[in-house]
Amino acid sequence: MNNKISNGKSQMANLLVVLIFSVWKLIDVWSLFILQKIIPFAGFFPYNRELYDFGLPHVTSAFANFDGIHYLLIAHRGNYAQWEQAFFPLYPIAIRVFSFFFHNELIGGLIIANLAFVVGLVMSIKLFKWKTLHDQYWWLIFLLVFPTSFFFGAAYTEGLFFLLFILTLYFLKKEKYWLVGLFAVFASLTRLIGVFLIIPIALHLFKQYQESKIKSKNYIFNSKNLLLFSPILGLSIYCFYLLKTTGDPLFFLTSQPVFGANRSTHLIFLPQVVWRYIKIFITAAHNFQFYVSIFEFLVFFLVFAVLVLDLLKNFDLNKNSKIKIKNFDRLGLNLFSFANLILPTLTGTFSSIPRYALFSLSFFLFLAEVKNRRIKTVIALVFFVVHILILGLFCQGYFIS
Repeated sequence: MNNKISNGKSQMANLLVVLIFSVWKLIDVWSLFILQKIIPFAGFFPYNRELYDFGLPHVTSAFANFDGIHYLLIAHRGNYAQWEQAFFPLYPIAIRVFSFFFHNELIGGLIIANLAFVVGLVMSIKLFKWKTLHDQYWWLIFLLVFPTSFFFGAAYTEGLFFLLFILTLYFLKKEKYWLVGLFAVFASLTRLIGVFLIIPIALHLFKQYQESKIKSKNYIFNSKNLLLFSPILGLSIYCFYLLKTTGDPLFFLTSQPVFGANRSTHLIFLPQVVWRYIKIFITAAHNFQFYVSIFEFLVFFLVFAVLVLDLLKNFDLNKNSKIKIKNFDRLGLNLFSFANLILPTLTGTFSSIPRYALFSLSFFLFLAEVKNRRIKTVIALVFFVVHILILGLFCQGYFIS
């Protein structure tokens, strides 16, 4: 009887998540329908005319602007053109498979992204522990109204990676390790940051070692610890492919400067990036790019500050002045969130940080756990207003992230 009640509650929760997702998607589409009549079309990205070849209306094809069209063209050709190796392979492979059914890469790409994202949302409700039911739905609200969340439903890797990310953590929690390894490999074949799944996996295994009654050297050589190599395996597969086809196993990195955004292939540390942006604010003309730079800068430091608070929240100082970790899984997610946020800045810019920040999930969890509902409501409203504006600009061909 209890199982039936539990299953019934779970099904209701799943239906509610799907309903929230549907409302979010409907708001985005209708907002774009209105905004395209207000914001003039710019189309400042390569292959923008090729989007018309897919035969879909602007409110649909606009979700493949900028990087999206590259994924579609890679899927259509079945191989990379020069410099397109910056785009990891799993998503275009999935689009190509789906195109056999729909005969249209854009339709396939959007279905994959949206279906993966909604399944990922359902699984995220099962993954995280919630103090109250309200926290659970605030998590969904903050994630969905975040200024760049529309990328989850665009022809980008965000929707697919979100699902693979959540599934990796979910099966890690359930200790179904072969599934952890499988989804971690897929994740690092989808986005470079998938390799940082090694962080939550390592902390989970370390926690198990600490809780083990028999702490022996043999535990270190346990077969479960091979999981640590699964995120690296996915990246290694792509690097091997690049070595064979281009002669450079890191061509996904060395090809980045071709796509603009002033990215460097040399390591540049965060203080240098901050100083560069300060000089931009002081000396640059107040054009569209200037305000995009402000947006990137503010998003980075907002997310960074919240991640620091979330990190401190996870430590406890006991009577013996020893630091105790409250939750290893939450710490693993927090450190992954930091790595996800900091990695792009090592190329010397905050460009696209508002989009990359979507996978710093500790940021959204911390906001959902804020006790003051008024503060949460104000934050959500600000996010929503900026979300609508940024969506309109992106879909009309202005680079915002």
